[in-house]
Amino acid sequence: MPEENVGQVLGAIDQVVGLLNIDELFRLLNMPSNRKQADYGTALALGVATVAFAAVVGGIVYFYDGKAPWSRRKKHHPLTKPQWLESFDPQDARLKDGGEKVLYKARKGGIDISIRAEVWPFLLGLYDLKSTAAERQATDSVKRAEFEDLRRQCAVLKKIITSELNKAKLEKEDSGEFEKVSEEDLLESAWEDGGGEASTSELSVKTVDDAESKKDEDTENENKVPSEPPENPKVEMILAGGPKALEDFKDWMRIIRLDAVRMNAEWVPYSAVQANVSEEEAARRGSEVGIQDDEHLEPSRRHHAARLVAVLEAYALYDTETGYCQGMSDLLSPFVALMESDSQAFWCFVEFMKVAKANFRMDETGIRRQLRLVGQIIKCTDPQLHEQLVRIQADDCYFVYRMVVVLLRRELSFEQTVCLWEVIWADWAALRLEAAAGVSRSVRDALRKLPASRDLLLFAVSAAVLQKRKFIIEKCQGLDEILRECNAVAGKLDVWQLIDEGRHLLRIYNQKIGHEKAD
Repeated sequence: MPEENVGQVLGAIDQVVGLLNIDELFRLLNMPSNRKQADYGTALALGVATVAFAAVVGGIVYFYDGKAPWSRRKKHHPLTKPQWLESFDPQDARLKDGGEKVLYKARKGGIDISIRAEVWPFLLGLYDLKSTAAERQATDSVKRAEFEDLRRQCAVLKKIITSELNKAKLEKEDSGEFEKVSEEDLLESAWEDGGGEASTSELSVKTVDDAESKKDEDTENENKVPSEPPENPKVEMILAGGPKALEDFKDWMRIIRLDAVRMNAEWVPYSAVQANVSEEEAARRGSEVGIQDDEHLEPSRRHHAARLVAVLEAYALYDTETGYCQGMSDLLSPFVALMESDSQAFWCFVEFMKVAKANFRMDETGIRRQLRLVGQIIKCTDPQLHEQLVRIQADDCYFVYRMVVVLLRRELSFEQTVCLWEVIWADWAALRLEAAAGVSRSVRDALRKLPASRDLLLFAVSAAVLQKRKFIIEKCQGLDEILRECNAVAGKLDVWQLIDEGRHLLRIYNQKIGHEKAD
C-alpha cells in the first residue's frame, strides 16, 4: 500500500476511534482490582471491537481512494450577487486577483441565477478575466455591430433565394402562369426539390466571372490599390459554393424554425421579463424571422422561438462549415432565456460552440473521441464494470451518445443543466488562467485542491453510468437493455452528485494515468 494511502487509512481509523466512547473504555481498563472479572472481559471486548471496526472503516476509505463515501456529499453554495459585485476593483471594474476567487467559487458551487448573464461571458472567454469595464463595453459595441451585420446578410440571402425560386418557377410553367413565392413560402417545410438550382448556377457563374474580371483588371495595373471587401462576404461565400451550399442553407432555415417552435417552456420561470412579453411583441418578433404556425404557442414561447431563429440563423451563416444540426437549439436555449440581448446570447453561444461543435461533425470524429474517453474512464476506475461492457459488446459506450451530444440537456432539468454547464465553463476558464503567462501559485494550489478538466462533462457522464453498475453487471445482457436504462435516468439525476462523483473519478483517473506515465 502506498505511503499516502497508509496515511489515509490511519487517519480514518483515528477519526473512527474518536467517534467511539473511548473514555468508557479507559475507565474500564483502569478500574481497581476488586472489580469483577466480567468487567475486564467487557472492556477487552469493547477494545477489540473498536480496533476491528476501525480497520473495516479504514479499508472502505482505502477502497474509495482516501475518501469515506459518507463524507463525499458536500454542501454547495453558489457565487452570490454581493460576492460578485465585491470581486471588482472600484477603480476600473477589473476583477480582483484576475478572477481566481470567482472561478473557484463557481467551480465549487455554481452561480446564483440573478448574475448568470453577467458571469457567463467571463467563463466562456467572451470577456477577458483581466478586462476593464471600458474594454468590455468596447467589445460589446464591436460584437453587436458584427451580429447585426450577420442578421442583415441573412435577410439579403433569403431575398436572393426567394427571387431565384420565383424565376425558376416561371421558367418551368408551360402556361406562363405561376404562383409567386414569398419569403414565408420559402420557409415552409415542403420545399420543391431542385427549385432554384438553375438560377443558382447562374449566380455562381456570375460570381466567378466577376472574380476573373477583377483579376484581369488587377493584373493590368499591379500598383492599383486593392478594392474594398465585398459588402456581403458571407452571402458571396454561400453563392460561390454553388447549388449545394445554397440548398444546405435553405435546409438549415427550415429545420431551425421547426426546432425553435418545438422548444419547451421549461425556461420560463427563470426569465421573468421574457415570460411576460406581450402578444404584440411576440408576433412582431415572429414575423421578423418568418416563423409560421406558431399561433398555438403562448406569447413567451413565440418570442423565445423567434429569438432562437434569429441567433441560430446568424450562427449558420457565421460558421457555414458547421451550419445547423438538430440539438443545437437545446444548447442555445439557456443563453436566449437568461440573456435579454440577442447579440450577447449569440457570441456566448459562439464561444461555447468552439468546443461543442465537435459533437455535430458529420464524420462523428469528435463524438467518437469522447465516447472512447468515457470507456477509458470506466476501465480505469471500475475494471469489473468495464469487463461486463466488453462481454455485452457495449464497451464503445454508444449508449451514452445522447448524454454526450447535448451535454446531458435531455437528462437534466433546465436549472440542473445550466448549473452543470457553468461549472464546466468555470473549469475551462481556470485552465485558461493556468496556461496564461505568470500564473500565480494560488491558481495552481486551487487546481490541486479542486482538479479541473476540459472533459469534466465526460467524467460526470461516467459517474451516471457507474450509478447503474449493479444493473449492468447483474442483469444487463445487451446494448438495448443498457440503452433503455440510461435513457430512463432522465429527470432522476442529482446534478451535484454527478459533479462531485465526476470530480472523484477525475482524481482517480489522474492518479492512475500519472502512475502509468511514471512507470
